[in-house]
Amino acid sequence: MDGPNALVLAVIGIAMMLAGYMLYSKFLAQKIYRVNAEFKTPAHALRDGVDHVPTNRYVLWGHHFTSVAGAAPIVGPAVAVIWGWLPAFLWVTIGTVFIAGMHDFGALWASVRNRGQSIGTLSGRYIGGRGRNLFLVVVFLLLLMVVAAFAVVISGLLVAQPGAVIPTWGALVVALLVGQAIYRLRWNLLAVTAVGVLALYGLILLGDRFPVSLPESTFGLAPEGVWIILLFLYAGVASLLPVWVLLQPRDFINGIQLFIGLAIIYGAVLIATPTVVAPAYNQNVPEDAPALVPLLFVTIACGAISGFHGTVATGTTSKQLDRETDSRFVGYFGAVGEGLLALGAIVATTAGYQTISQWEQVYDSFSSGGVPVFVEGGASIVNAGLGLPEGLAATILATMAVLFAATTMDTGVRLMRFVVQEIGQLAGVKLGLGAATVVVLVVSLALTFSQGADGSGGLLIWPLFGTTNQLLAALTMGIIVVMLIRKGRPFLPVLIPMLFVLAVSIAAAFVQLVDFYAAGEWLLLVLDVVIIIAALWVLVESLIAMGAARRAEKEPEDEVALTDDEKLPLER
Repeated sequence: MDGPNALVLAVIGIAMMLAGYMLYSKFLAQKIYRVNAEFKTPAHALRDGVDHVPTNRYVLWGHHFTSVAGAAPIVGPAVAVIWGWLPAFLWVTIGTVFIAGMHDFGALWASVRNRGQSIGTLSGRYIGGRGRNLFLVVVFLLLLMVVAAFAVVISGLLVAQPGAVIPTWGALVVALLVGQAIYRLRWNLLAVTAVGVLALYGLILLGDRFPVSLPESTFGLAPEGVWIILLFLYAGVASLLPVWVLLQPRDFINGIQLFIGLAIIYGAVLIATPTVVAPAYNQNVPEDAPALVPLLFVTIACGAISGFHGTVATGTTSKQLDRETDSRFVGYFGAVGEGLLALGAIVATTAGYQTISQWEQVYDSFSSGGVPVFVEGGASIVNAGLGLPEGLAATILATMAVLFAATTMDTGVRLMRFVVQEIGQLAGVKLGLGAATVVVLVVSLALTFSQGADGSGGLLIWPLFGTTNQLLAALTMGIIVVMLIRKGRPFLPVLIPMLFVLAVSIAAAFVQLVDFYAAGEWLLLVLDVVIIIAALWVLVESLIAMGAARRAEKEPEDEVALTDDEKLPLER
């Protein structure tokens, strides 16, 4: 029996997500978060030209979206379709509309209303000191998993797709020039965007023509190890630069090119109308595949809901928000962009093959899915629909994945620096920017190279990434619930998703605990126990805080208006 046309899935999925932005996010903005265009955001109140910088909402959306996107919304769905396309499709679409968008929008709003404080600091204010300390443990472990694992993913792609090397590193030069053009020279944003995107795709063509491969061994390191070291050195430098110099313009250009990449994929689907060969529900999953429930939800992770998004929203994005009303576009629509990427990954990995037997040969084990399958399947569809050579199509898709993973990685390093400084303050040790960054790089590199010179240690704790990520999302929603209760606002649209995400995440953590014990994976076992204890403890503290908030007198609204001089010229 033939599967559905991939075009049908794409149209239904896109329509659901756009309807969510136009309708549900508007409801959240007006009735739940009640955003105010005249509220003085931290970008204005604490403006310092480094971290606190009022930013055009389209530029900020690009920074936020590409920082949170990374490779995870490709990896998760590309693995999860092993259970069938239907469960993955339903969770990505419904999760994006009712949970991810609400969570990202809410985390951004919560931080903006608290002087741009991070989610760890917010946990201290709203659920207490013990909750804050444990929250920081969860955040630190999640960020460590992100930067180490993404470094390995990027290095693997650069080795497998050498055509992506020139555009990956050349994009940094483009971003630096775009930042100068926008902020120093004040050139027209649309014109700068067009030139920047054209330059990036010119680099892609150049990279496809002149692929770059490293020697088999450099000072005893495999090519993957060399790329990992270079990536961490870059991420460390990037995390110390003012956000407008590299972080914002690079993420903005990457965000634009992502939508071009998605347009290429979806345009090819529109023309080629490939058939989904994967089963709707796979009854013949490989023996090593875990149970669909609850592992589906933590496997897809960022494709539907991600705690890392809240860390980015409160760590960097909230400090750059020009108007509080921009949080709807930046936060909710940022989640929609990620959902569209996850949907594209589902289409590419289920309709990018000719027959069900060919698909089953690719998905012969639970670990066989991922970015390479997305690149291979997507390139096949692009070749059939648009006529681009499969090699060039693969370079475009690989570059897209590498650039997103890189933006997430260096944003993660920046956020880890914030967390390390915060932990240092709690311990009575003051760490400067440089010292905190060195600590982050040393710990991350130590983990990444813990299993050998190829950097495979970076993937050692990957099985726990999705679980930790979802638990953090649930705990972030708990903080938002407490805030809403204190302000006398409706809170069920946040509380109900929080309870669901929390339930499936804790269930997944216990399932993995049993698996780690059976496999003798003692490091993963210990980390899983720490994460479960911390999450449950924070949950108890959150429930206590919710009860106290319901009994307490409601907080007055803290309205501080912008002056005309403080309004961003690009927004006038």
